[in-house]
Amino acid sequence: MARKRGSNNKIRNLITNQNPRSPVSEQYRTIRTNLQFTSVDEELKSIMVTSSGPGEGKSVTVANLAVVYSQQGKKVLLIDADLRKPTVHYTFRLDNLRGLSNMLVGDISLEEAISTSEINNLDIISCGPIPPNPSELLASKKMKQMLNEASQLYDVILFDTPPVLAVTDAQIITNICQGAILVVRSKHTENEAARKAVELLSPGKAKLLGTILNDREQKESQNYYYYGIN
Repeated sequence: MARKRGSNNKIRNLITNQNPRSPVSEQYRTIRTNLQFTSVDEELKSIMVTSSGPGEGKSVTVANLAVVYSQQGKKVLLIDADLRKPTVHYTFRLDNLRGLSNMLVGDISLEEAISTSEINNLDIISCGPIPPNPSELLASKKMKQMLNEASQLYDVILFDTPPVLAVTDAQIITNICQGAILVVRSKHTENEAARKAVELLSPGKAKLLGTILNDREQKESQNYYYYGIN
């Protein structure tokens, strides 16, 4: 597995790595625990994270969830399945010369698509070059084969997916994952948009595990918290 880096090695937006004792980091650990309780009868290995629209914090959320799972000793793979506006490679300071899109068209193998991060137990598959047909690639047999193969190598596989109201990509991925999480942002996400997103995700094979409320202000301390699955 190759390590792919940008010129700047500083990791951004990962409070769970930079300050694991912070209240926000504790909230992510609470989310991890709640997710584990939702799957007492079945090992939950593949989880997708989405939002109703852009700017709601889904990518930061899934990245920090990946970190807290890895801190637990789980072997974690984070896949950037947002083949339209990818951000995972920015967060982890990786290049995006090859990744999921290359693998889905058969140019590279799973192992060649994987990058090691600077966080123990956490590997990354970035988006790769943005393709002209994201939905078709995500719905392909190759995508299912990739997940089956990755499931043999990792304890937890997390997908960062596009907003569900914008394109059909997230709905497609619900048909190969075991669980789905919807991120909503306080004072930003409209109630109707959140309800519509839930309706669109529900028919998929993935169980809708719950929602994460992002950026809710805690009045006592004036800090911002991520609240768990509810």
